[in-house]
Amino acid sequence: MNFPFSGVFARLGRSQARPLSRRGVGPKSRRRSIGGGGIPEQSAGPAGTWPDGIPTPYSRAVTGWAIERVVHFGPDDLVKDGFVHFGFHDLTGRHFAIAHQQHFLGLVGDAGRLEWTIASEQVFPGVPNITAAVEYPMYVDSLPDGSLVVSNLETAQLYRIDPEVMSARLLVDGHAHGMVDMGNCVVDQEGCIWVNEVTGYRLWRFDAAGRVVHVIGDGQPGFQRGVAAFDEARFGRIYDIRRGPGDTIYVLDSGNFALRVVSVGRRRVVTIAGDGHPGYSGDGGDARCATFGSDPTARFDGPISLSLDEKGNAFVGDRFNHVVRMIEAGTGIITTIAGSGTADGDRPNDPGERNPQRLNLPQISSMDYHAGRLLVPTDLTAGRGDLAVLRRR
Repeated sequence: MNFPFSGVFARLGRSQARPLSRRGVGPKSRRRSIGGGGIPEQSAGPAGTWPDGIPTPYSRAVTGWAIERVVHFGPDDLVKDGFVHFGFHDLTGRHFAIAHQQHFLGLVGDAGRLEWTIASEQVFPGVPNITAAVEYPMYVDSLPDGSLVVSNLETAQLYRIDPEVMSARLLVDGHAHGMVDMGNCVVDQEGCIWVNEVTGYRLWRFDAAGRVVHVIGDGQPGFQRGVAAFDEARFGRIYDIRRGPGDTIYVLDSGNFALRVVSVGRRRVVTIAGDGHPGYSGDGGDARCATFGSDPTARFDGPISLSLDEKGNAFVGDRFNHVVRMIEAGTGIITTIAGSGTADGDRPNDPGERNPQRLNLPQISSMDYHAGRLLVPTDLTAGRGDLAVLRRR
């Protein structure tokens, strides 16, 4: 996921224009020393569990992936062939398009057009708008009653949206709680809402009324390679979070080049991928010994996006290695499933390509998984982008 931190963004005009290029323009991520020593002695866990006993529904071998299709987006494309270049599905299957820099999001209908938008003012003529002061919206998820929550980066505000009556209200004012910013928002199995501070190094859990339930992290960067209790855990910059199996929340601790899992019932954080250092290693082995790509000159560093499938397999957008990597549930083995390792922003992918290993992924953005498909967007030059739709063979 991209995280521009500039306070000035282009506003959308009155045509259904595609979101602008989503490249970061914020302060550089800085490397820092990490602690934790070697990986603690932990078994891989029985079938159906991660190390440390975190449950996963299945534990089956990877059978390989194929490209179902490649959708190319031009500068003026928002929705194309029923797909969006940047968007997400919720657990009910609703499909949302998000335009960060134009400060709106919308529901994509079956006909491939927006049914409504959420913005501070009307976005498109003839498209109903739910009025809310969203500023750089990051993510949307559904509460058990069918209402939505939308997180906003710079204002650190969480809105609750009721599409049935087309209304919105402020649920959480993060700045009032001392939050620096607000990344994604995901709803757990109990109906509580998790949000991450990107540059504040903390995870927050709120109940459906907006009251604080948990805060993990003390606001200072840090890292533990093994298991850490809630009151001891520290993070680097957190770029993505997702709901996992059972009571787990998956955390892409990008500043530490790691994937970590919050176990709510056990009140602990477990590192399941990444040893805290940058690189490109580990495929075919224990994901805890693997490394993810880095560009110290980039305005944000480390792996950029995260998604999970119905089996509990985790997919990491390893942006600076230009590949997608999968951590298999149960075994903890990491593999590269897509990407050639090339970074040619001027070259769109061949629409007829069917081998994921040949994909050109110069700048992977936020991935999405839905109904057996892994949706992998990458930015190209001149405001263009590709979306690779992957399916298992």
